[in-house]
Amino acid sequence: MFSVIFPGQGSQLVGMGKNLHNKYNLVQDLFNEADDTLGFSLSNLILNGPKENLDLTENTQPAIFLISYSIFKLIKEEFDINLSKANFFAGHSLGEYSALASAGVLSFSDTLRILKIRGKAMQDSVPKGEGGMVAILGSEVKIIENFINENKNKYECYIANDNSVGQIVLSGNIQDLEKMMIDLKSANIKNIKLPVSAPFHCKLMNKATLVMNEEIKKLNFKEPKNILISNVTGKEITNSSELKDSLVKQIESRVRWRESVLLMIDRGVNQFIEMGPGKVLSGLIKRIDKNVKVSAINTEEDINLIDINE
Repeated sequence: MFSVIFPGQGSQLVGMGKNLHNKYNLVQDLFNEADDTLGFSLSNLILNGPKENLDLTENTQPAIFLISYSIFKLIKEEFDINLSKANFFAGHSLGEYSALASAGVLSFSDTLRILKIRGKAMQDSVPKGEGGMVAILGSEVKIIENFINENKNKYECYIANDNSVGQIVLSGNIQDLEKMMIDLKSANIKNIKLPVSAPFHCKLMNKATLVMNEEIKKLNFKEPKNILISNVTGKEITNSSELKDSLVKQIESRVRWRESVLLMIDRGVNQFIEMGPGKVLSGLIKRIDKNVKVSAINTEEDINLIDINE
């Protein structure tokens, strides 16, 4: 059994997908359609930069989706590998939108537009420099939950991502995070400030939730043919009304990636195929369970090495 998975923000780099774009008309057509849909040259930004513009959340989100979706379509249509047989589709944060589009729930153009809106809304929710994120390494969710609870009168921080065994990400106001980092260090809990400009996946994103609540109502969701895993619950979703609700809640909710992966493994999945730039999710899954097979697909060579367990 296998699952198709899609990465989130942080996997982007200038030049991603360039080799596939240069060789395949299908990928060129998708890049051109993305430019027409968004009204600016996202393709030029992806292929040539500058990095600081690609790293803007409102550009990063549709850009990563475009690469992920291009790889998915290329594998399915040019290499004739039946990815629709996947037991589950799942993605990390914005990767959940890549999963929905690839599973045929959302159209390509709708996904591009909503991610552009989502990225801008998330970036605009908190003034630049006021919020941030911190990675906790080598600890457990329960320990960090208790730590936050015990210090709730000193500062207000939130678990944004439960990524894998030993990797948790916090969000919050910069001043609160800096106080917590000092206390974590005193408790011998390793932590690193992340180079992001907003506190994603916590209640400080409330303005973005309000925007997405209205925007998602406008989208046409088809009923999923594949089982999707929700970031919010770490459980299966099988109908479009649940999906809409989950995508709105996702903005302020913890990304339960570790729980999602464990659920899929518990359901019999022994192979994960990551589609998109980088191999972040592949690394996280290996930390969760060393025994499963993981492939990160970025190049034609990667595609040729795909060997699906059914």
